[in-house]
Amino acid sequence: MDFNLYKFSIGEHYSKKVIWITFPKDYTLIKELRERFSSVKWSSTHKAWYLPDLPSIRTALQINTSEIGDELIASIAPNNQEAFLRFRNQLKLKAYSKNTIRTYTTEFAHLLRTIKHYSVNELTQERLKDYFLYCIKKENIKENHLNSRINAIKFYFEKVLHREKMFFDIPRPKTPKRLPKMLTKSEIKKIFKQTSNPKHLLMLQLSYGMGLRVSEIVNLKIEHINSEDMLVLIAGAKGKKDRYTNLPESILPLLRTYYKEYKPKDYLFEGQYGGAYSVRSVQMVFKNALKNAKINKTIGIHGLRHSYATHLIESGADIRFLQELLGHNSIKTTQIYTHVTDVSKSKIKSPLDFL
Repeated sequence: MDFNLYKFSIGEHYSKKVIWITFPKDYTLIKELRERFSSVKWSSTHKAWYLPDLPSIRTALQINTSEIGDELIASIAPNNQEAFLRFRNQLKLKAYSKNTIRTYTTEFAHLLRTIKHYSVNELTQERLKDYFLYCIKKENIKENHLNSRINAIKFYFEKVLHREKMFFDIPRPKTPKRLPKMLTKSEIKKIFKQTSNPKHLLMLQLSYGMGLRVSEIVNLKIEHINSEDMLVLIAGAKGKKDRYTNLPESILPLLRTYYKEYKPKDYLFEGQYGGAYSVRSVQMVFKNALKNAKINKTIGIHGLRHSYATHLIESGADIRFLQELLGHNSIKTTQIYTHVTDVSKSKIKSPLDFL
């Protein structure tokens, strides 16, 4: 399909954002368009073809997508917009992940909207403390959220304005030490049993069988899988680190069947319009499987990764080995699973049992 033969424009259709596609009437072009995008539709009102305006479709059509944070600029006072743009540029220069850039720009924009026309560069330490107190008392934000907001604003003053240790004496809220949520082995079996779609089942089995984050699942490429050595390369994971993890032997038959049926070209799990499968879609797959299995737990797909770690420790796996498999920087992060399950604790009898 030669995209140069088509013209694309952004618009709305029945109050939904769409991408209009126009081209000279040619049945060959229509056929190629419908073969490439099975969901393309014709509008008799506008006399044009259209697709939903989604990031994956923009990428497939080679249309430039808007930058993260563009939608926030209009809500910021003109005298602080330059500060916001400098802030975003510095995040990109530091090669922060898209998720971090999205979080930081959102939190920094909140400060800029709150102070309105007051220059952000003129804010004193005391004024910033008042702002954080306002966030706690008036907005009732939780500890993790406040930490994220402080980190974003700290980045601006220290990395953009190059002020040293401006936030040194600002008290940081303590983050509650919550244990990771997990599923039992029988619950995981139920989830797999209720997932009939081979593609969806493979996603969930890889998540649990290798302890993968959802972002790592969607970024898996065919070239990353080495079935001969039973290894999988997890490329550019959290912290931009590569690591290898073991490919479960039991998953090979499903993996081969899936490959023959779906014929993925680059990514192991491709979206409807090509490219990587979306994180949101994988999360919905897990949510639906949980519901169908009638498991009443408030838990996300990350719970499969927690369950993988917990069950490995239960089977006697070395914690240092588990740290490498999970891609943790610090052993302290991995040690949290020893609080969830401890083989030695399971052998301790309550004094009540001896009465």
